[in-house]
Amino acid sequence: MACGLMLAGVAARGAEAPGIADRWALGPGAAIHWDAARDGRLPHQDFLEQSGRGVSQVVRYEVGADGALAVRRSVVWPRLRTFPNNTHASLTRAYGAEAEPVLRLDGQPAGPIKAAELVLDGTLTIRGRIGPSLAVERVIFPAPESLATLDVWKLRNTGHAALELAVAPLAKLETVRGPYGVYVLEMGHDAPASIHLAPGQAGQFTVTFSGRLASEAPLRLNAVAEEARRRAFVAALNQALVLETPNPVLDRAFAFAKLRAAESVYATRGGLMLGPGGLSYYAALWCNDNVEYAGPFFPFLGDAGGNEASLNTYRLFAHFMGPDYHPIPSSIVAEGVDIWEGAGDRGDAAMYAYGVARFCLARGDRAIAEELWPRLEWSLEYCRRKLTPEGVVASDSDELEGRFPAGRANLSTASLAYGGLRSAADLGRALGKTAAAGEYARRADLLAKAIESYFGARVEGFDTYRYYDTNTVLRSWICLPLCQGLMGRREGTIAALFSPRLWTADGLATQAGDKTFWDRSTLYGFRGVFQAGETATALRYLEAYSRRRLLGDHVPYAVEAFPEGGQRHLAAESALHARVYTEGLFGILPTGLDRFQCLPRLPEAWDHMALRSIRAFGREFDLTVSRAASGVKITVTRGSRAVFKQTAPSGQSVEIVLSH
Repeated sequence: MACGLMLAGVAARGAEAPGIADRWALGPGAAIHWDAARDGRLPHQDFLEQSGRGVSQVVRYEVGADGALAVRRSVVWPRLRTFPNNTHASLTRAYGAEAEPVLRLDGQPAGPIKAAELVLDGTLTIRGRIGPSLAVERVIFPAPESLATLDVWKLRNTGHAALELAVAPLAKLETVRGPYGVYVLEMGHDAPASIHLAPGQAGQFTVTFSGRLASEAPLRLNAVAEEARRRAFVAALNQALVLETPNPVLDRAFAFAKLRAAESVYATRGGLMLGPGGLSYYAALWCNDNVEYAGPFFPFLGDAGGNEASLNTYRLFAHFMGPDYHPIPSSIVAEGVDIWEGAGDRGDAAMYAYGVARFCLARGDRAIAEELWPRLEWSLEYCRRKLTPEGVVASDSDELEGRFPAGRANLSTASLAYGGLRSAADLGRALGKTAAAGEYARRADLLAKAIESYFGARVEGFDTYRYYDTNTVLRSWICLPLCQGLMGRREGTIAALFSPRLWTADGLATQAGDKTFWDRSTLYGFRGVFQAGETATALRYLEAYSRRRLLGDHVPYAVEAFPEGGQRHLAAESALHARVYTEGLFGILPTGLDRFQCLPRLPEAWDHMALRSIRAFGREFDLTVSRAASGVKITVTRGSRAVFKQTAPSGQSVEIVLSH
């Protein structure tokens, strides 16, 4: 599908929207499934990450040309720290073919499972057969609270004769020394020596991968109960912050984004912490992933773990806000006992200011807002002290930590500082801090002018932004001013984002002409383009992106980076994915503890859209947008009662006060 652009006199040949051939399909409920038995494009392999409070795993699965299934996994225990106890010191073990049970059927080697169908529904469920008469279903998932992952094998005799099944012994015990003592890793199954299955009869056994301190008792998990707990957790998420649009792919991708963000909260010695994941980033906090990306999202979802982890994050970073205004660290690692600041100042104070202000507003809790207000003030004062003579905020780098040049002052840091000032002004008014609110609004106005003067430029033929003072190549983060409501260069910026110079089959290239991409900038880009009112263009590309991520060859979540990271399913990217809708499509901008501006962008082909069971501002409510003769009708309901109804011209913002 070609996506040509012609924006207010700015001609731009839009890049082709990424075309894909779906491998997966929408399943019942909130699932997707892959009909491997009928797939003519084998072999195929993929991986996904699954997480619980005490454990995470990356499961790699492959269906060969003959349909044979192979499963490998890497399991990580964030609380079992290794030496040196640094960012990457979560104990991790890889398990391959040696961890796959060996079966004999009626005295003969059973051979591999021939996969028929794979399902993603909060578990990885694989259905297939061994021989003509033994149906096998494997349900793979992390224990919700324990330091273990489970692989439940469910067997059924579908033939007319009894089957005798033998499962070879499988047990491995390993001890590892770490900062907290000796750890014990155990892998094994609970299958009896032999299983007799009469025709139609079913049986099951479980392979468990667990870790613990040697001083703790061995885990004794009930697989049925653990699976029920995992499914209950997923079901609860599917009842909160529900996206309802005419496009089921968008709705389902949104549901998976909620899961990936919420499941990635780990219990650590420093409290609950969102861990980005990827077998590298656990029991640690970052000013971009945790503070800026995920923190402002969790109040809308209302997940208790996510909200607690976010609050814990803001509190832990506050310990490093001293009177000398030394830069706060980029990350707090090792369950909160160490820091990493190897990249210098990445604009972390701007990230903190923006994230904490948005979190406090959306959370709607006055006590929390009062507690964190001094930390917001510190962050904005730090930014003020870093102003250049041109009036923009200097930093050593940005969240890409020097992977790409960022100059002495970059557009990302400046844009986030601007957003932090705007939201701080709103929060100040909500808390009765009128003088501070006025000062922050004044400083925001000045910074907006400085951003335009310093960064506004013609780059590669587009009237957009240079990323730093000598930058002459388009960069994906030119979308950030749009996300902060700075629309002076919207036309040229949108044209540049979707030009062949930046747009690729996998979203925005980090820099024009480079193969590197990070979904985080693509997702910010979608949000900014929706906020700018270029709804048809944003939707067209978002739909193509969502199909690729949800139903393509690497599913079902937003990814981090390529080639670095190999498209890992990091959690904070999924929070950014969800914010495309809350802040972009629905245009929700928190402006008080009980209120928000709403500027919905209802696509022309849709007659309605809704977000059900929003949990923000200390309340639960539905937001519905429907087509009206004179624009759009915006309705907010709590329970069965409508608390707000207004018809507004398309493109006009309305204020919604929930306390009325």
